[in-house]
Amino acid sequence: MEALKRAVIRVAATPDGCLQELPFLQRSLLLPLLSFASSLFRLSLALRRRLYRFGLLPRHRQSVAGAGDQCWQSDMGRQWEDAHGGIHRPDLCRGRNPASHPHQGTKIVKLVSGKWKVYIFGAYGYASGDEAKMLERHLSGTSARIGVGANRTAIAASIFERHGYMKFEHTLYSEKLSNPHKFGSASENGKVGVAILDDGMQVSDGQLKVIKSKMHTVDACHAVFFTRLAPSHFFEVKNQHSTLPLSVVLNRVVLCVSAIGFPNAFVQAVGEIGPLLVDRLDFGDHHSIQLNDIEMIKERLGKLKDRFNTEVVAVVTEKDYDRDALILKEIHNFDVLVLCSSFHIMPSYGQGEDIFRRKLKELIISKFGG
Repeated sequence: MEALKRAVIRVAATPDGCLQELPFLQRSLLLPLLSFASSLFRLSLALRRRLYRFGLLPRHRQSVAGAGDQCWQSDMGRQWEDAHGGIHRPDLCRGRNPASHPHQGTKIVKLVSGKWKVYIFGAYGYASGDEAKMLERHLSGTSARIGVGANRTAIAASIFERHGYMKFEHTLYSEKLSNPHKFGSASENGKVGVAILDDGMQVSDGQLKVIKSKMHTVDACHAVFFTRLAPSHFFEVKNQHSTLPLSVVLNRVVLCVSAIGFPNAFVQAVGEIGPLLVDRLDFGDHHSIQLNDIEMIKERLGKLKDRFNTEVVAVVTEKDYDRDALILKEIHNFDVLVLCSSFHIMPSYGQGEDIFRRKLKELIISKFGG
């Protein structure tokens, strides 16, 4: 079964121009089957959008400020509401994260959590909880809380009922948001002030271009922010507080071990750092590493060491580390490193992170400040 999962992942992650490079069985059997399943899924999404559009499925509007990775106005929010779960958020934001999307939610939280109490809602591989654990580790020094589950609407409603939420329509709140030093932190009352829907929509580069074009038909001067992840450093599995430079893998053979949806971006990122050689061992998305998997990893590392007669290191993603850090410590006699990435808002047409910060603040104030 694991071999089948890896084959499916490989077919799904292969660009159209490289499909002929797939093994014959994957190309002749799996590819047509996945293409058919993709067509059915696309059809079901189109039907779902129309059901929301014609009011046959209920829409749910949450009562707090919405935030995410790129800020879009309400007209675009309504279009995305039809396509994605019927949750209408006036300011809908999403970027594309090729390896581990929780970095995006983390970035937004750190921008706003000093002023408002923040909750993040996402599915986050809820069967294994790996992405939620990753978020918790990154946000350990903030007041942010995380809601996890397939039904984000139900999670949000439960949290708002339990903790309450801030109503920003009063002038006092508008002044408080604008002058936090005068009134103190808005998060002090314990009520939710900002909700972030992370992992709400993942789109391709081509779809991003279409979205940007549609946004400009609504407002040609509307700000659009693009984001990217870039490798920043490693830490050791045996010591999560360690910080190692990317150059630590130079002139070494690297085995990339991952259990994420599309591991190609991870493997490519490691390869671009400049190791001697990169090999890979892919498991299914959210797969929990077991002891027999550890033996397989150690066997592969041993073969690479014998073959190249040089130092070999295993590299995993943060998601894989947070899923089960203890099991990875069972890989004895080899270094096991965790690749960390930093989240960047790309400068575009003179708009960088400072502009993003300002617009995010203005957006929340303008929508809920009176």
